[in-house]
Amino acid sequence: MAKVKEKPSEIVFSVVVMIILVLFCLVVLLPLIYVVSASFSDPYALMVGDVGLFPVNPTLSMYKRVFQNSEIWGSYLNTIIYTVVGTCISLVLTCSGAYPLSRPDMYGRGPIMMVFTFTMFFSGGMIPSYLLVQRLNMMNSIWAIVVPSAISTYNLIVMRTFYQQTIPNELVESASLDGYNDLQIFAKIVLPLSAPIIAVMALFYGVAMWNSWFSALLYLRDRAKYPLQMILREILIQNDSSMANAATTDNEMIGLGIRYATMVVATLPIMCLYPFLQKYFVKGVMIGAVKG
Repeated sequence: MAKVKEKPSEIVFSVVVMIILVLFCLVVLLPLIYVVSASFSDPYALMVGDVGLFPVNPTLSMYKRVFQNSEIWGSYLNTIIYTVVGTCISLVLTCSGAYPLSRPDMYGRGPIMMVFTFTMFFSGGMIPSYLLVQRLNMMNSIWAIVVPSAISTYNLIVMRTFYQQTIPNELVESASLDGYNDLQIFAKIVLPLSAPIIAVMALFYGVAMWNSWFSALLYLRDRAKYPLQMILREILIQNDSSMANAATTDNEMIGLGIRYATMVVATLPIMCLYPFLQKYFVKGVMIGAVKG
């Protein structure tokens, strides 16, 4: 079969798209490369601005200081616990909420979906949320971190769309004729077919929970329960405060290096996890592009 020759306009369009994608990749990658380079560089070179895309006088001293800090290790463990527990709770609630809303025979699904959608645009605000968490006796506990943000309406809509497009009604009806009840259909048929969207939702919820710090700022009082992002925030604030003072000391240089090293340590797990879920992520984004 003869190869179809591309039109000049198509070639120009492809070149423009490639240029835009390359520029976008540079915008994303260059700051990341700089942070990694700065974390391995000598603190003095970092302070005077000699560090670029490659480390200057490479050293692991900043990472040694980070790993010797017991507070960082404790917050790291807290973040892992919050992320795992919060992601599991969010997946259970989102899956069990999206499937009934995807079934055309569910009574009242339209008004219920309107209530969920309303929360995407309007909320009670920070003070009512704080008072609610306080009245439920969840202050200074893991539940104050994972429960208020357990369900994302956007993720619920994406998963509902997946069920509508992927799980045919004929399959559900056939299982019903075989004697399966709704819970058995959901557990034995729907969930095994939902692996791609579950992986995508796990990535969405996991990244959001891993990067979350504002909930901890509001609801946690015990430093031993702080997540890693709270400790990183304190490091950033302390370093910015010291930079505001004109004096350049060894402690300031070390603090600047620790800031970048902590950033790398904080983002490394998510960066390692993403390649394994990338194929599911692309499929989930395509599914979420059409909200039925």
